This record gives sequence, structure tokens and C-alpha cells, in this order.
Amino acid sequence: MKKEECFYLGKIVSKFSFKGEVLIKLDTDEPESYVKMESVFIDYNNNLVPFFIERSSLHKSDLLRVKFEDVDTEEDADDLMKAEIYLPLYLLPKLEGDQFYFHEVIGFTIVDSAFGEVGLIKSINDSTAQALFEIDREGTEILIPMNDEFINTIDREKKIVQVTTPEGLIDLYL
Repeated sequence: MKKEECFYLGKIVSKFSFKGEVLIKLDTDEPESYVKMESVFIDYNNNLVPFFIERSSLHKSDLLRVKFEDVDTEEDADDLMKAEIYLPLYLLPKLEGDQFYFHEVIGFTIVDSAFGEVGLIKSINDSTAQALFEIDREGTEILIPMNDEFINTIDREKKIVQVTTPEGLIDLYL
């Protein structure tokens, strides 16, 4: 399995017991959806390696307490610290309406209600306080905040994200 075929679910943040249990910080609004998983892929030495789950339960709000098969000691768990956890993209629940996963709008066209066609979404920058659409307009990069108030509609069939940005925002880049 390749990373491009997967989505990031979270990261192993600490050991939980001396029997190899770990805590995974989940990157999701619905941690309860991931309690009954049978397996995950762990980014181990730059390879996605499948790990099977013996048992798991929610710990506090967004931590998943997991006991992996064949991870039976603190030393085994130490080896997995800070590792990222992935699942195949096909396991993502389908979103309806104006909800979307970041990866699914890459390549969509952004159309502003006042400006018109802005360009193609080449990526999403979520390393800032507010996630940003990174748009390519004939070689010029335009950044538009992914603010619910700016996003009007998403047309998955036509691959268009319709937005209304504050006056002058797009002109800043041109």
C-alpha cells in the first residue's frame, strides 16, 4: 500500500502500559468511528506496514488506546513512538453536500462569485492556523482561506468549488 492510497489517521504519542499498549492521537472529529478497526498501516522506516489490532478503546476524548498483535513489551512499544498511522482511502465515509476531504478537491477549479474563474486547486495548506486553498492561476499562486463563510457550494461532478471571497483578496496576488 502506498501513502497516496491512504489517509493520515493519527500518530502514536505515548505508551500506555508495560504490556505494549500505546495511545494514538487521532486526527478526526469522530474518534468513536475508529474504535472497531481490525488493522492500520504504520509508517515504519518510511514503509507502510500493516499492524493488526488485538483490542482498542477510546481514552479520554481523542486518544485511542490500542494493543497491537506482537507488540507485547515496553520495548516493542518504544519502537513505534511518534509513528504515523494511516488507513486506505476507501475506508473514508462519503461526505455529502458542501463537506469535503482535503484530498478530494485537489484539481477542482475555484470560481469566485465576483472575480470569476480563479484557477485550479493544487494543494491544501493545513500547516497554518487556518487551512488555505493553494490555487494555481497560470503559474501564479493564490491563497484563499478555507473559511465556511467563503465556500458557497461544491460541485463534485463538474469539479468546481464556488466561493465568495472578500473584495480585493484575489487581486492582491495579481
